Amino acid sequence: MRSICVYCGSNAGSKPAYAERAIALGDRIARDGLRLVYGGGSIGLMGTVANAVLEAGGQVTGVIPKQLADWEVAHKGLTELEIVGSMHERKMRMFELSDAFVALPGGFGTMEEIFEMLTWRQLGIGSKPCAFLDIEDFYAPLIGMIDRMVEERFLHPDQRADLWYGRDIDRMLAWMRGYTPVQVGKAINEAHRNVMR
Repeated sequence: MRSICVYCGSNAGSKPAYAERAIALGDRIARDGLRLVYGGGSIGLMGTVANAVLEAGGQVTGVIPKQLADWEVAHKGLTELEIVGSMHERKMRMFELSDAFVALPGGFGTMEEIFEMLTWRQLGIGSKPCAFLDIEDFYAPLIGMIDRMVEERFLHPDQRADLWYGRDIDRMLAWMRGYTPVQVGKAINEAHRNVMR
């Protein structure tokens, strides 16, 4: 693993713990010799994690749509900043540049980006690990909803197990380095139906 993509909020959130963990993750990414790939912003948790990597001597590639760059939220001090034409181009480019994906707390954009990577993984478009790094139980309700998807037979249990959820950065990175993607189809078959009864 050479690079890790971090999805997170362009706001800082309501608790200091969010920024503290973003800094810890950024510092660890740099110390492990990994490149950070992220959305290119200078504000919120996005700016916090990028600055932490840079301050620890690491490399950061930002990918930002021209519209957002024009709004003057692009980070000017990155190792590399790529300006693309659209959000669709941004997501594809970040996918191409990254070996793994992690979501810190964020809003609609963070959810949309990490779930698109999970969907691509489910469809066999990619084979890269996806993780939710939890802070102050931010993701606990969402993981509960994902578990409900399994219970209601909208998601295969193996695909639920194909994502990592937890608080420990060391464990997350170890899981990513040893990751082997599951090999199950999207459809839930009769065998699964019997197991869930």
